[in-house]
Amino acid sequence: MSDAAVSLTSMDFHPQPTPGTAKPWAFPAPDRGTLGNGMTVLRCHRPGQQVVAVEIFLAAPLEAEPEGLDGVATIMARALSEGTDKHSAEEYAAELERCGATLDAHADHPGVRVSLEVPVSRLGKALGLVAESLRAPAFADSEVERLVRNRLDEIPHEIANPARRAAMQLSKELFPADSRVSRPRQGTEETVARIDAAAVRAFYEAHIRPATATAVVVGDLTGVDLDAVLADTLGAWTGNSAEPRPVPAVTADDTGRVVIVDRPGAVQTQLLIGRIGPDRHDRLWPAQVLGTYCLGGTLTSRLDRVLREEKGYTYGVRAFGQVLLSGPDGGAAMLAISGSVDTPNTGPALDDLWKVLRTLAAEGLTDAERETAVQNLVGVAPLKYETAASVAGTLADQVEQHLPDDFQAQLYARLAETGTVEATAAVVSAFPVDRLVTVLVGDASEIKEPVEALGIGEVTVVGG
Repeated sequence: MSDAAVSLTSMDFHPQPTPGTAKPWAFPAPDRGTLGNGMTVLRCHRPGQQVVAVEIFLAAPLEAEPEGLDGVATIMARALSEGTDKHSAEEYAAELERCGATLDAHADHPGVRVSLEVPVSRLGKALGLVAESLRAPAFADSEVERLVRNRLDEIPHEIANPARRAAMQLSKELFPADSRVSRPRQGTEETVARIDAAAVRAFYEAHIRPATATAVVVGDLTGVDLDAVLADTLGAWTGNSAEPRPVPAVTADDTGRVVIVDRPGAVQTQLLIGRIGPDRHDRLWPAQVLGTYCLGGTLTSRLDRVLREEKGYTYGVRAFGQVLLSGPDGGAAMLAISGSVDTPNTGPALDDLWKVLRTLAAEGLTDAERETAVQNLVGVAPLKYETAASVAGTLADQVEQHLPDDFQAQLYARLAETGTVEATAAVVSAFPVDRLVTVLVGDASEIKEPVEALGIGEVTVVGG
């Protein structure tokens, strides 16, 4: 016997670890309060999360942008961190860096979101900087001009991206031209080029105020006098108490049809198939989430099983629901299927996709599909919300969608209770085969004829 064999037989092994008892989990519930200036605050203590996440929702919706100035909300959001009455843009960035903080801001249909992550030991300093940018942003001409140039440089790249181009076209097809949701969120070349510092400041002065803002603070708050920190920072921001704008009703035309955005020579076709459906206020939302996940939420879903595994048309196809606008009385969500296929198989892939939808309507989901979806959606939730930022982001989503603070926790409970029949009915209702608008970004000369032969709607070709 070799020396190696002898040494192996004499090794002492540590006992194999055994799993502990599973602990019950629920999405964390925040404590809600209001600062003296009217700002709403949601706080959530998360032991062990030494990096605190702060999300601030500002009720400045894209619908409020002046006519012809689409994109001014985006430029304003980006300009908030480009200098204040106390710091130049360079000084402000340096102060954030000294805090070890990251700061971001973006505009979407419901409003503007400001996102901060910072070590808890520097929370007060970082919140002071954020409050400074909200209270007295500089909006210097030179900085706004630079941001406008940057945005203009981004637009051609977005148009060249097939997925982004498909999304733009679907919005244009679904919604009336005078509806803000029909147009690109961050503006077009024509509208962005008109934006200047005066327009940015006018939008800020008209819509940014503490009384219509909400701050979400999540992290390990042990030993932190958060009331004092907030009072000295965000609480020192003053402004009038005007009411937020009402959420406009969303109307859409989902008459079944196909629009091809022509990209001559394209070797792939980008698919985006969609319509408008109920948002999270609807009692059927959990069933819709579950059914949509079974249809196209993961690699094992029906669409992938057919189009990817059996036919090899694509690397993946996904079905999803994305809330666009939501008010106290409800709103609208985009229900969509997206993916890409090789150009020669565009017609066959669409044919098989419609067969999947028809089969789903005729035969329904299986109990096994439903069980797998519940396990995936509910079972991974503790991992999904392991960081303070993920919790803060979801709480802020609930705020901007006018949902109760316990919505996410109740959603998981309702997902677990939803049956196969209910999930089937919801997903069939979400994706009716005769009420889907299909956008294809690809080579029209190659794909138009086979798509027309499918009979899934009138086919129109537009420029790329």
